[in-house]
Amino acid sequence: MFTTSLSSTSNNYNFKSSFKYSMALIVSLPIGTPPQIQQMVLDTGSQLSWIQCHNKVPKKQHPPTPSFDPSLSSTFSPLPCTHPVCKPLIPDFTLPTSCDQNRLCHYSYFYADGTYAEGNLVREKFTFSPSVITPPLILGCATESTDPRGILGMNLGRLSFTSQAKVNKFSYCVPTRRTRPGPVPTGSFYLGNNPNSLGFKYIQMLTFSQSQRMPNLDPLAYTVALQGIRIQGKKLNISQSVFRPDSGGSGQTMVDSGSEFTYLVDEAYNKMKEEVIRIVGPRMKKDYVYGDVADMCFDRGYVIEIERLIGGMVFEFEKGVEIVVPKERVLADVGGGVHCVGIGNSDKLGAASNIIGNFHQQNMWVEFDVANRRVGFGRADCSRLTK
Repeated sequence: MFTTSLSSTSNNYNFKSSFKYSMALIVSLPIGTPPQIQQMVLDTGSQLSWIQCHNKVPKKQHPPTPSFDPSLSSTFSPLPCTHPVCKPLIPDFTLPTSCDQNRLCHYSYFYADGTYAEGNLVREKFTFSPSVITPPLILGCATESTDPRGILGMNLGRLSFTSQAKVNKFSYCVPTRRTRPGPVPTGSFYLGNNPNSLGFKYIQMLTFSQSQRMPNLDPLAYTVALQGIRIQGKKLNISQSVFRPDSGGSGQTMVDSGSEFTYLVDEAYNKMKEEVIRIVGPRMKKDYVYGDVADMCFDRGYVIEIERLIGGMVFEFEKGVEIVVPKERVLADVGGGVHCVGIGNSDKLGAASNIIGNFHQQNMWVEFDVANRRVGFGRADCSRLTK
C-alpha cells in the first residue's frame, strides 16, 4: 500500500497511499514504533492532528476502529506541562490546554460542525517505511471524542502535520461518492510530487500577514480567490467582493477536504437559491432544511428532472481555472428519499467563510503546493487511478 523514497536530509516526500471516501477522506497511516495503523480524516481545514487513544467503542461503530496503544510504541512520549506548546496564547494556535494531575499537557479541541476531541498532547513518529520516518511530531492522543477516527490536520498552522513534517506539497483525488450499498470508493493521496501534476492548473493562495489578522479570518486555511459561480452557463449576479475577506475577515474562500458540503456566505447562498427556485419552481421541498444549513432539497422522484433542469455548475477562479460540477453531481443523497443541492449556508453553520467542500472536489486532483503558495486542480477519474 505504501511506496516511498525520502532522503534523510531533505523532506521531499515521495509517498503514495490511498484513502476511503465516505463523506470524509479516511487515510490509514502507520504511527509509532513498531507502527500501528490508525484511521485519520484528512483535513486541510484544521491544524492539530490527533489519534484515538481509548478503547471505548461508539455505539454505532461496527467494526470498531482500532485505538492506538501507547504502551506498545518505543517512540511515544507525552508532553509535559512545561512544554512551550502547553502554554496558552501561542499566536496562531487557539488550542485550550491545561495541566492534568500527572503534570501532563491536556487539550480540548472543538470543530465548527460540533465535534470535539480531548486528551493529552504527545510526541510520536509516523513510520511510512523502514527508511521513511518522520521526526517525533506533536499530536493529540484523544481519550474522549465524538468521532471514531482521528484527524490528520493539514492546514498551514505551525503544528499541522504539513508544517511539522515539512511537507512541501501534497495532493489527493476524491472518487465519485457511492450512494448505493457496496464497497466504499477508494481515492489516491500523495505526499510530495504527484506524477500527474503536469496537467494541473494552478491558482495562487491568498496569504495574510500578522497585521491583517481579523476576527473572522482563518489565516491558516488554504484561501483562494473565487471569482464567480455559473449555473446552466449563466453567471450569478454576485459581487466578487463576497468571495474575499472583508474588513472583519468574513468572506474568505477556502478549499477544505474536511468539509463534506460546500458553504456560501448568506449573500452568495441566497443568490444561488433564487436562481435554483427560478429554474425548478415548485418542485423544491417546502420548509425542509438538511442539517440546519441546506434547504435546496427535493424528493427522490424529481432527481433526474432536477439534474436536467439545473444542468452543471461551475466555480470560477483566476486565469480561467474552473471547478466544473457535472449535472449528476449537483445533488447529494442525504437519506430518507431526499436529495439536496450540495451547498449549505455558512452563516447557519456559524462560520463567516465560503468553503469548497469535498463533495465538489470529486473526480479531480487537488494539489496543495505549500512551498509555492498555490493550489492546483486537474480532472481525473479518481476511482480508476487506484486500480
